[in-house]
Amino acid sequence: MDIQHIVIASPMHKEIQKIIEEKGLDKDFRYLSDEELTQNDLDWADAFVSFSMKGEFDYQKLKWVHSLGAGVDRFLYKQEWPEGVTLTRTVCSFGQRIAEYCLSYLLKDLQEHDQFHSFKQQKSWQPMTPRLLNEQKVMIYGTGEIGQTTAQILSSFGVEVYGVSLSGKVKEGFKQVMTLDDHYEKLSEMDYIINTLPLTEQTFKLFNEKIFGLLSARGFINVGRGASLDEGALLNAFAKNQLKFAVLDVFAEEPLPVNNQLWEHPNVIITPHISAVTTAREGVECFIETLKNIEESKMLFNKVDVTRGY
Repeated sequence: MDIQHIVIASPMHKEIQKIIEEKGLDKDFRYLSDEELTQNDLDWADAFVSFSMKGEFDYQKLKWVHSLGAGVDRFLYKQEWPEGVTLTRTVCSFGQRIAEYCLSYLLKDLQEHDQFHSFKQQKSWQPMTPRLLNEQKVMIYGTGEIGQTTAQILSSFGVEVYGVSLSGKVKEGFKQVMTLDDHYEKLSEMDYIINTLPLTEQTFKLFNEKIFGLLSARGFINVGRGASLDEGALLNAFAKNQLKFAVLDVFAEEPLPVNNQLWEHPNVIITPHISAVTTAREGVECFIETLKNIEESKMLFNKVDVTRGY
């Protein structure tokens, strides 16, 4: 595949430009913000690099689209993909970042941070025994690079980690991997559940009354996609004591509207989609590696199956 004209549309396009110019790539680039992108830019380009695609534009003339993020639902979900266009995604330190993000909130719960903070405010000396990681069971939805890295890191501390995937294929770091259809019988044993799944027709509002109804005062962490969560079901799960806390980094609408009830709930922790931030340098490194592989007709480790959505 011959790639000569490349459009990069991103909020960090100036940082990306500086890094790419340091690399001295012999290509023609246009660096734009998302708002500056026009149809003329896409008609000129062989390749398009961004975090998302806009429905009002025609991408048919492109040869290659590269996502600066790990997720590609902003390219594929409920959109018709242009025939013959290759789609790749960024693969970098996302697994490590998300694993550490999740681990921090598990430890926060096990070490009783909130309770000890409350005792401090009351000037109350009340010893409590923190629980141990190696006594916990965690179910991770999604056994790709992110889910697998998270499982390996948690299991290295002795956590008993179970996985859920479409295939149910065994992966390193998991004691057992189940499918979406047959995992329900294990849910009641879990202490925490973590979502790392991409957004597809199958995962839309997957986390609903059916899943929460099998839990009792457990922890839920969503670092996958916001639309995989039924927010109403989450709030009801708190009312029924099915959940002890929820850590939400992704939302169906971002930024989260100020009138959303989640802001006010005392047991919901909200972070602004920062569990797996793509740095400009990491984004460029993966883009350049992918470009090299494309031009040398090598296997693409980060190619997306557009029919499956990930």
